[in-house]
Amino acid sequence: MSNLCAGRVAVVTGAGRGIGREHALLLAENGAKVVVNDLGGDAAGDGTDLSPAQEVVAEIEAMGGEAVVNGANVADFDAAGEMIHQAIDTFGSCDIVINNAGILRDRMVFSMAESDWDAVIAVHLKGTFAPSHHAAAYWREKVKAGGEAFGRIVNTSSPSGIYGNVGQSNYGAAKAGIAAFTVITAMELVRYGVTVNCIAPGAFTRMTSDLPGFEQMDDEAQEAMSPRWIAVPAVWLCSEAARNVTGRVFDVRGNQLGIAEQWHLGPTAIQPDDPADLTDVMAGLMAEAQLNPAMSGRPTEGPGRPGPGL
Repeated sequence: MSNLCAGRVAVVTGAGRGIGREHALLLAENGAKVVVNDLGGDAAGDGTDLSPAQEVVAEIEAMGGEAVVNGANVADFDAAGEMIHQAIDTFGSCDIVINNAGILRDRMVFSMAESDWDAVIAVHLKGTFAPSHHAAAYWREKVKAGGEAFGRIVNTSSPSGIYGNVGQSNYGAAKAGIAAFTVITAMELVRYGVTVNCIAPGAFTRMTSDLPGFEQMDDEAQEAMSPRWIAVPAVWLCSEAARNVTGRVFDVRGNQLGIAEQWHLGPTAIQPDDPADLTDVMAGLMAEAQLNPAMSGRPTEGPGRPGPGL
């Protein structure tokens, strides 16, 4: 194994299981010291259990690495700050933040409770903002004081957020927000030597095992979609080699790696004053515009498929 992150200190949220666990282990294999954060709730965010995080720490220590447990709720702003400072106080620095913690409460919008919306938005979106804020403030002050200009944030979006998926308006909205947050904070932090990137993963985990396309996977297919594949580009993005890569969203499905390209302006036209005269103009725009992508990330094709805005 390479040593891409030797001497670095990383915080990984939601690192007790699944993709986060793989991030933490591969960072440690590449020389990083790791704060393993996990509240230990179930897939819907209920309950607490530190044992998954403790098991990951034990695995890292067994390979000769260094790690500590953190059980903070990442949506708690102050607790997120304490988590970043735990890394600094324990290991002397905080160089890397991987925002991975997440939950699912899938419902059609007409069936979704306010609590389902609030919980998912809090864990994903605020749970990405809060650790990033505290780490960014630390890096900014460090650079202003003459310290090293180095910081890495890797956020976690989803194909549901950047392409859309039925039954996940709360999850998708949060994940789309994380992609936008990534692009904007990358602009804000570049002057401090900080890169901010995002991964939209497809992997077989406890959160996806019951979803269409995953529930019938055999052992070979599960291995092909192992969450360890997601950790490979994440760890690279945390390294010095990735210093010129920022503001990007990477679509990672098994060993397939791609870049999800941002919203861009398609066909344009001049509006008439009267909305009644807009029908033909809109028809022309719709005929020229590329269809919205499916969950594959590729534009949908064929008659009767919904186009942009429909």
